[in-house]
Amino acid sequence: MKKTFILFGLMLLLAACNPTVSQEAVEKILHEQLGVPTSIEISAPELEGDFYKVTLKSEGQEQALYLTKDLKRVITQMIDLDEMKKEQEAAQKAQQIAAEQAAAELTKSNKPQVELFVMSHCPYGTQIEKGILPVLDLLGDKIDFELKFCDYAMHGEVELTEQLVQYCVQKNQPEKLQAYLGCFLRAGEGAQCVTEVALDAAQLATCIDTTDQEYQVMANFADQSTWKGSYPTFNVYAEDNAKYGIQGSPSLVINGKNVNASRSSQSLLDLICAGFENAPEECSTELETAVPAPGFGFDGTGAATDASCG
Repeated sequence: MKKTFILFGLMLLLAACNPTVSQEAVEKILHEQLGVPTSIEISAPELEGDFYKVTLKSEGQEQALYLTKDLKRVITQMIDLDEMKKEQEAAQKAQQIAAEQAAAELTKSNKPQVELFVMSHCPYGTQIEKGILPVLDLLGDKIDFELKFCDYAMHGEVELTEQLVQYCVQKNQPEKLQAYLGCFLRAGEGAQCVTEVALDAAQLATCIDTTDQEYQVMANFADQSTWKGSYPTFNVYAEDNAKYGIQGSPSLVINGKNVNASRSSQSLLDLICAGFENAPEECSTELETAVPAPGFGFDGTGAATDASCG
């Protein structure tokens, strides 16, 4: 089976070219040029394909290193892409099973309540937002959707400020929330999106100031005694965070249940539609099955993951 490798930790070594390599030559390179202590045991080099493999042993621990045949580079780790693909497929299958179980356990309603908790600059929060936007466009007012935020922010003042903006857009100009998010998720340029989406800037500024005063967002940012561990608090949805046991971004709550969700549009549509008493015809629509890439930007795809910020 043909294998492809990703190479990590490339380091220049010697300019010599020697088709046969001795243990002494390898030890000299590792000791003198990489600073490997002489107390560490180094195995005899073994030829594996286009590389020499040696094993470092110390206090019961082992680490493999690979040297190119010309001894110019040492590689600290190799990943077999065939094995990586199998692991990704297994993870995707496990997440699909978890999502199906979550769907089966959902309470049904005529108009499902969907609450998505994120941190605005969390790459996994933006990932699920990119996945759910087509679902929101499709289902419209057939569901009761609300964007909410975790009760602490891991990405500094810029995140606190942006979350105030998004909260106020949703509160006062909800018909523009999806357009604003679609813009923001491209590159994280909130100020540009306020103009692009034609938000009422004066109304937005008033709401931000009022909300900041009510929940002491920036005051708490300045007072580290109020922080949650190493991170400033964002208490706008603190009660809901406690109610649902929100642990990080993203967290999806459907009809009052915190569910484990995949992040493709199709998976999110299927899961949300499982919350209907009688699913509308829109639930039969086929959406994108690929998982969006984490972070900003709509290019590329990501692997199935339950990674989160928090």
